[in-house]
This record gives sequence, structure tokens and C-alpha cells, in this order.
Amino acid sequence: MNLQLFPTLKNYNLRNLPGDIFSGIIIAAVSIPISMGYAQISGIPAIYGLYGSVFPILFFALFSTSKQFIFGVDAAPAAIVGSALASLGIAAESPDALACVPVIAFFAGLWLLLFYCLHADRIVDFISTPVMGGFISGISLTIIFMQIPKLMGSGAGSGELPELLHHIFLAVHSISFLSLAMGIGALFLIRIGKKIFPKLPMSIVIMILGVLSTTCFHVQDHGVVLLQAVKPGLPSFIIPKFGDVALTQTVGRGLMVAVVIMAETLLAENNFAFKNGYKLNDRQEILACAAGNISASFVGCCPVNGSISRTSMNEQYGGTSQLVSLIAGISMAVLLFGFTGFIGYLPVPVLTAIVISALMDVVEVHLAIRLYKVSRNEFYIFMAACISVLFLGTIYGVLIGILLSFVAVILKATAPSRSFRGIIPGKDAYYDLVRNRHAYPIQHVVIYRFNENLFFANAKIFQEDLESSLKEDTKVVIVDASSINSIDITAADRLEAIAANMKKRDIQFYITEHSSSLNDQMRTLGIGHLIREGCVRRTILAALNDAGIHKPYNLEIPESEKKLAELRSHSHLPAEEEDTLEEFAWAFGEETVQELEQATHAIIEHLHQMPDIERLSDEGIKEHFESWHTLGALDEDEILHRIELHIDELPKEMHKEHRHIVELIEKRRSRIREKVLEEHPELAARLEQNRIRLEKRLEKQNPEAMRKWKEWKKRD
Repeated sequence: MNLQLFPTLKNYNLRNLPGDIFSGIIIAAVSIPISMGYAQISGIPAIYGLYGSVFPILFFALFSTSKQFIFGVDAAPAAIVGSALASLGIAAESPDALACVPVIAFFAGLWLLLFYCLHADRIVDFISTPVMGGFISGISLTIIFMQIPKLMGSGAGSGELPELLHHIFLAVHSISFLSLAMGIGALFLIRIGKKIFPKLPMSIVIMILGVLSTTCFHVQDHGVVLLQAVKPGLPSFIIPKFGDVALTQTVGRGLMVAVVIMAETLLAENNFAFKNGYKLNDRQEILACAAGNISASFVGCCPVNGSISRTSMNEQYGGTSQLVSLIAGISMAVLLFGFTGFIGYLPVPVLTAIVISALMDVVEVHLAIRLYKVSRNEFYIFMAACISVLFLGTIYGVLIGILLSFVAVILKATAPSRSFRGIIPGKDAYYDLVRNRHAYPIQHVVIYRFNENLFFANAKIFQEDLESSLKEDTKVVIVDASSINSIDITAADRLEAIAANMKKRDIQFYITEHSSSLNDQMRTLGIGHLIREGCVRRTILAALNDAGIHKPYNLEIPESEKKLAELRSHSHLPAEEEDTLEEFAWAFGEETVQELEQATHAIIEHLHQMPDIERLSDEGIKEHFESWHTLGALDEDEILHRIELHIDELPKEMHKEHRHIVELIEKRRSRIREKVLEEHPELAARLEQNRIRLEKRLEKQNPEAMRKWKEWKKRD
């Protein structure tokens, strides 16, 4: 593969140069407090966070195909490394920590390089959003709890949630109230400032205020801890000390860090790329991450990662290419070369507040709320991953989250959606009998749709559904296999047994609507004889014709409303909305009535704008509302009657046309009745009953409109 260096600078538009330079300087400034804070979280001195913001970001920009993404010291890798040091009994910022952290970064880079060689970018597809969101949220909350004692003037906590709470309890007994006030005040100002002045980099403002508090008020003399001063100069080149660490531990932690870096970076990068309309080379992004982490290890830094918060800021300030990263890296190098004196004046609680604020934005509260509303199972997976990280640590959190993801996939596959199908008079397709009140089974025929691949875990459900659907007069069973793309040997044996059982009962059995690849699988799995015996047809219509069942079909119409209710006993629609337009009920569920009323109002509004009411003929109605071709005959009858109810909403100048419009509508309703009687005479009584129920329901839903309509009809 031929690699292009600095791919985002190809055909660079010089008009973007001022904006990219400005954005790069802002990113460098914002990275100062955040990178120092995350470096401390990983167990190394704060200055190494600045070292990790020079060469790693430059090497990432060298290969990255993302026009916006910013690389640097970030929350997730720092937390994993800090947790690893704690579990190994290595004190933060000790010589052992300074030896261990770069080795983890080096192996993370090697793992990423291996992922690049193995084209492993597809691995990300198997890490679900709830698992990743829960994992990142758990890490962020863990770091926040670790930082709380530092707000009170104590050292950072360590361990899992019970140990962290114990550290906070101990810190309360030796609290520095000035330190706590500065930390909480800084955090409050950052959060408020972000809402009031979203484009103002509040972390920089707070950092400057913190330095001023030291120079003007000497807060260090009142119990406030300051960061250690550092000598100016670029980072020194080092060789990771492989002989001074437990290689099995560092290699394993490096693998975990590499997976998190790859997953979080690729997921976020693709989100930004999709939103801003450009394409990524996912595989090359892994190479860029590998280069960034290997370079980080040679300056003694912790593993580095793509930063969502800094990328969002880059997007906000209009950065258009990786020139932003180059400017940010160069700006950080200039800072290190001669302007590091301010670091020794920065109060620790202020830096801690900046880090906590950044982490609060990383906790995926919005995702948890969304999952709770739309998918409880995925919400539970999110919470399990989050809580597991908090109580058991990062390794067990990831393992539990991934395990739950696989469990969710298996449960979904073993309980697939499926339905029995029938005919809606006036329409050609086959519809779910439960969700469509005007759909009726074809006499002596069972049509069954299975919406999942057929394999050992759901083959029994498939068989039980078919067997329970059989009646004494059943002559044909048709499986709509349009969603079945693969079967395994267990499913193949089950299909063979079903076909044999149907044959014994003198029932014709068909598999239809599937792709030709399923036929290939059937032959490979030894049930190709079903194809030769005629059990496979390309379409449902072909199967019906083969069984000697032709249009117009005889339908099974329930003898009473009780039987009809039994047919729909498992409907998810409330009783009030069950008897409404099929297409609207299918599409809008519980919001059917509201949406139907909006559609009716839209039609009335269109009538307002018609220049010549005489152009509205019987055929004109049908042609004018073209979307009606998707509705059944009884559905169209209902929406026409709804228009009649709203006829008084026409402007005054059209009142004289009311009679003409209603005549056209009634004429159309008569045509509908004639069509139903012609194609399905057995539905005549059903149509009249439907119109009576419709009158009662509409009177309940809109009594005022119904009253006016009845008065108008009486006057006419």
C-alpha cells in the first residue's frame, strides 16, 4: 500500500490558512491544562502531558486522513494506565511509574501497528455503542472520583469505587477550605462560561486566573498546593526501559489501551467525517494512532488518543486540515522551549477543576437517556459496562460489557420478529394480520414471515409457529424467507422434517422470496431435494399459483367482531387507535390519530390554494392525492370522510363550493364501495359496519366537527 504523507494537505486551499493557524494556537492553549491533568492521572508528572502534545500530535498528522481530528493525551488511555499502576502497586510519579508508563505506550503502539497490518479496523464494528459508551463513562466517573480529594488539598485517590469513596472520606478530615473553594469556584465558572460564551476557551481563562491568584495573593501560603516547577526545554529522547518492568503485564495493558484507542478514535472520527461530508481511510487512521503512541513512548509520555473535546473545539473554530495539528504541535514546542515558568504557579485545585470539567463532558449521560427511552436492553448493557468499570476496574468492565453485547445479539436472534400474513382488499402485497385490521388470511392458506437468519437457536421457534398455525382445513403453508440469508445444519434438518410432516398431512409446503444463495446452502447442507420436489418458489404469488389458488382470493372473514378482536388480540395499538388508517397505524403507532388529523388538515389547506374548483373532478381527487395509491380501499374511505368533517375550514369565498366538493367525495366513496363489492362481495357487510364504527369513533375524537358536519348535511 502506497502511503501519502500529510494527505489532508494535498491541494491545500491557502484561503483556509489564517483560520487553521488560529485554530491550531487555540488547540495548543486548551491542551496545556487538560494534557497536564491527564498526565497526572496516568501516574507521571504533569510536564509529560505537554511532551505528549508535541511529537505524538505531529506523527498523527503525518498519516491521518481526517481533516479535523485532534490527537493528544486523553482521558481513557490515561485512566487505564493509572489503574494499571495502582493494581501493580506502583506509586504515581515514582521512578517505577516513569519506567512503566512509556513501555505501556510503546506496546500500545505495537499492537496498533499489528492491527494495521491485519486490516483489523473491522473489529470496531463488533464493539457496540452501549458498551463503548458505558466503558468510557465508567472510566470518566472513576477519574472524577479520583480527583475529588485533590480539590480538598489531598492527594489523588486510587482503586475502584469503594476505595475511592474511602479516599474522599479521609480527605474530608484534612480538608483545606481555600483549596476546595478555589476548585469548586473554578469548576462553576468553567461550566457557566461554556454555556454563556461557548466559543471562549474557559479552561485557559481559569488557568490564567489560577496563576494570578498565586502571584497576587500567594495562596500557597494558605494551604493550596501548586504544581511542581519544571525547567524549560524540549522533551528528551529516551529508550523505554523494558528490563525494569513486568513485560507480561505491560503487554496486556498495552493491548487493552490499543483496543480502546482504535475503537474510540475510529468511532469518533467517522462521526465527524460523516457530519462534515468527507471520507476516511480507517486502516490508515490505525497507522496514525500507532505512530503517535510509539513516538509518545520515546519522550516518556503515557499512551495518546484522539480527543473528542478538542476536535469539537477545532470544528467550532473552523479548522479544515491537519495543518491545525502541526500548528498546535509547533506552538507547544515553542511554549516548552522558553515559557514553562507559569506551571510552578498553577494551583492544583484549579487544574483539577479543569480536568473534572473536561471529564463531565465525556460521561455519556445523553446516550444513557436515549437508550433508556428507545432500548432498555441496550441501556442495561450501558449501565452494566459503566458499573463494572466503577466497581471492578477497566479489564472486567470491558469483558462484562462485551459479554453482555454477545448475549443481547443471541437473545435478539433467538426471539426474532415474525408474523402471519394476509391480503388487504384493493392492495397487492401481503400484510401482517396483527397490525393491519383490514388484512384477512386467504382461505386454507398460511403465509408466515420469519425476519431473521435461521439457525440452531431459533429453529424450534420457527417450527412451533408453523405447527401451531395449522388448522383442519389448511392446505397450503408458505414461508416468506426474504429475511433469511443463511441457515445452518440444524435449521436444514428442521426444514426437512417440517416438509416431511406437511407432506404426511397432505399440506403443500413452500419456501419463497429468498435469494438464490439460500438455495445453494440448501443443496450444500443436503436438503436440495426440497428444491427438486417443488417446495421452493421464487415468490409467494408463484407458490399460490402452483397450489392452484388464483385471484380473486377467497378470504377468511371473521363472523363477528369477537373473532376479529381475537385475530388482533396481540396488537400493540391502543383500542382507540386500532380502528384507523392502516398505513398511518403502521408508521406512527400511538401517534396515529394526531398524524392522521395533520394529514387531513394538509389536504384541506391544499384545497384553499386551488385556483379553479371545477378542476377537482372524481379522477382529479385520485390523481391529486397520489400517495393514496399506498392505501387500501377501506383506508381511503376513512380519509375521505375525515375531509368531509373539516370541510368548514375552507375559506368563506369557497363556501358555495362545499356541496360540489362533498358530492365529489361521496361519489369517490361510492366507487370504493363498488370496487370492494366487485372484488370481495363477502366484505359488503364489513364495509357498512366499518362506516358505522367510523362515525362513532370520529364523533368521540372530534365531537364539534362531527356536530357541524351533521348540521350541514341536514341543511343540505
